[in-house]
Amino acid sequence: MPAAIIRPWYREPWPWILAAGPFIVVVAACYTAWLAVKSNDGLVTEDYYRKGLSANQTIASSEQATRMGLVAGVRIAGDTLAVRLDARDKSFVMPPTLALTISHPTRAGLDQSRVLGRNGDLYSGEVRLPAAGHWLVLLEDERKTWRLLGNVILPANGETLIGAPVTPQATPAPADIRN
Repeated sequence: MPAAIIRPWYREPWPWILAAGPFIVVVAACYTAWLAVKSNDGLVTEDYYRKGLSANQTIASSEQATRMGLVAGVRIAGDTLAVRLDARDKSFVMPPTLALTISHPTRAGLDQSRVLGRNGDLYSGEVRLPAAGHWLVLLEDERKTWRLLGNVILPANGETLIGAPVTPQATPAPADIRN
């Protein structure tokens, strides 16, 4: 009977196969820790203190839009966003442009800001949004004297109204936006 060849442990395959599992876990944990440190979570703003101080101004701007009875009809079709603005206050003068901010509640990397130009009774501009999702839409005038904030859930079918609830006698809902 031949004598068994005794080899050192590091020449055997089984210790290396058994050590590979914990080694892979350690590498994955290091990579995960690196991702957590280097990536932006998108949920915490960099200037949270300044934004907290401006809360009263934000509330006043929203209340001003409510007093004027502002309502915006928002329609997103393809890469074009169109806004129809209507006011119960007949002395309201339509601004030449609107500041639009579209933000995703949890993914800050998808947020967009645009200036919408007026073309007749519509304001329109180009946006690039995924086909589906929940979006917050903020509309303001250039001087930021009023603001409208609302939700749009894509895919949107037709026009989404943003603004203060208006009684039917005060002003009709904005008409359909045609492409």
